[in-house]
Amino acid sequence: MTANEFRETVLQATERPAIGSWLMAASAAVAEAMGYCGFDFLVVDMEHSPLHIASTVELLRALAATPAVPLVRLANSDQVLVKQVLDAGARNIMFPFIQTAEQAHAAVSYTRYPPQGVRGVAAMHRASHYGHSQHYLRDANGGIAVVIQLETPEAIDALEQIAAVPGVDSLFVGPGDLAAAMGHIGEIGHADVQAMIARAASRARAIGKPIGIVGGNPPMVQRFLDYGYTWSAIASDLALLTGRAREWLDDLGRGLRTPASAPLY
Repeated sequence: MTANEFRETVLQATERPAIGSWLMAASAAVAEAMGYCGFDFLVVDMEHSPLHIASTVELLRALAATPAVPLVRLANSDQVLVKQVLDAGARNIMFPFIQTAEQAHAAVSYTRYPPQGVRGVAAMHRASHYGHSQHYLRDANGGIAVVIQLETPEAIDALEQIAAVPGVDSLFVGPGDLAAAMGHIGEIGHADVQAMIARAASRARAIGKPIGIVGGNPPMVQRFLDYGYTWSAIASDLALLTGRAREWLDDLGRGLRTPASAPLY
């Protein structure tokens, strides 16, 4: 296997934080177009979009020709789903709603072949170039990057324990779900939510663990980077598309009454 580009570029970015976006349209053409826009990475979202395994493969194929590195967010932390996504060629996996170090350990194990983990073995799939990668089974364990998503105060409380699990490459704070879990749904800007988001970045930096986040607009992303986040996504393909559409309609005097801020993603 070649070196993991996500681990070496996005997670190790030092001169400037890595910036990406979210793919919600479930469209290979849109993914490919986004891949040429200059983003460092793009999140293929299986959790909140209509993507399944077959359509995820199409997005991975589309992104493979572009400079953007794909990161697949799973619909859930199911062992079988992880196996299917890895066999489909994903090398960077985000596990949603991890609450404990034990759950993080199980998640990592799903991405590793025995004896390091419990990933099922198949000889013929896209990840091994359909059997043409001679040493895929030998090298695969070291080539998969794991991102653990923290989405509740309980998960943030366990940040250091989760980060210490072998095989966890990075943490990622989900600000929308965190705000909801704190009783402030839809209020990411609430002072208490922002304070917890800032503390998570500070604690991750203190232990030397890369930590990412997503923001709905440039000022929000810049605030997160100022907190110490080492990589961030901004909005999504659909949010960027609809935001530009509203902007141009407003310029032509045809705009609808819309919220002052764009959706998170």
